[in-house]
Amino acid sequence: MDPKSSRAFTFLILLSLFLHSTVADGTSSVFFLDNPSHSYFRSPSSDASSKISSMSLSEVGATVSVLLGFAPPVTLTAASSSKLNEVLVPNPFNRPRSVLILEVTGAEGVSIEALRSNVVNENRVDIQLPDADEVSLFSLDEPKTDAEYSDKELSDFASWLGGSYVSGELAIPLEDGSNLKFELSKEADREFVTSLVSLTHKVQRAMEMHQDLSGAVHRPSELISGKFDGLEALKEHCGAEGVVKGTKLFSIVMSKVFNSLTEAYKGQIVGVIVCKGTPSVAESLFNVIFTSRPSARWLEETKASPNATAIEEIVLVRRTVAWITGILLIIATLLGIYFLLNMPLTRDTLLYSNVKLD
Repeated sequence: MDPKSSRAFTFLILLSLFLHSTVADGTSSVFFLDNPSHSYFRSPSSDASSKISSMSLSEVGATVSVLLGFAPPVTLTAASSSKLNEVLVPNPFNRPRSVLILEVTGAEGVSIEALRSNVVNENRVDIQLPDADEVSLFSLDEPKTDAEYSDKELSDFASWLGGSYVSGELAIPLEDGSNLKFELSKEADREFVTSLVSLTHKVQRAMEMHQDLSGAVHRPSELISGKFDGLEALKEHCGAEGVVKGTKLFSIVMSKVFNSLTEAYKGQIVGVIVCKGTPSVAESLFNVIFTSRPSARWLEETKASPNATAIEEIVLVRRTVAWITGILLIIATLLGIYFLLNMPLTRDTLLYSNVKLD
């Protein structure tokens, strides 16, 4: 087995174990997917004492901010900062600047030898990022539609996974020689499979957008965020057995998706998967907000605003005085001309007082 296949197989085993453990564990978890060839997270350890302590969603959001190459929020406490140090490699210059963050509903908890942490709360949190010009955000959360995929699209999806799609049955081979089979004539199976097809199409569009951004002089950080709730249909209609089968296929798809992302991003991308068992809600757990930083020009204009008002007042006063003075001069000139033209033709005693006349 070549190194690339070995890494993919190891990733698949870890992710599959991670998702299978959700049935028995019962707690929400966050799982950090590192790059196989370049580590951005600390290496997992089998030592129970070195297990990452529980994290809040706000700490997970701060981790994403740091991975994108930005400073964590100023509100982050010292205790939370220490938790980030348990997850991230202690090198501020070693950040991928591209992150896939995916919320998976219908699954919760994990108990495997891998880099992960339990989530202590599920309150919606903000991921604070700087100006939108510095971050490219691609959302996988498009409005749900009843889009139907053609047999060719489903066949291409099966071939991409090394399986087949014949007569409405999707069959995907496993490493042990068995096959995962889904009858798309069943509503739950079809909803689950089409949600996976939709996820792969959206990720493909994200990679196309990355190709456009890679040629830019100043390439922004990239965040691909979304939510996957396809497992809920299997959980509702098929119970735990359906969830187990669905998590196997989801593990295979995510392994292929992450490998494709790693190749497209040349290794500079990591994944953060948050699994929870509570039903999906309309809003995602993470809300990305941009905290625009005012430029120097904006600060100068803000500072100059009061002076501009004072200048306008001075100009108004000066113009008023000028108009009044001008009008008075015109009136005085007209009066002077009037009296000069109507002056009586008599000797001016003042002008001729020193002149002696015979």
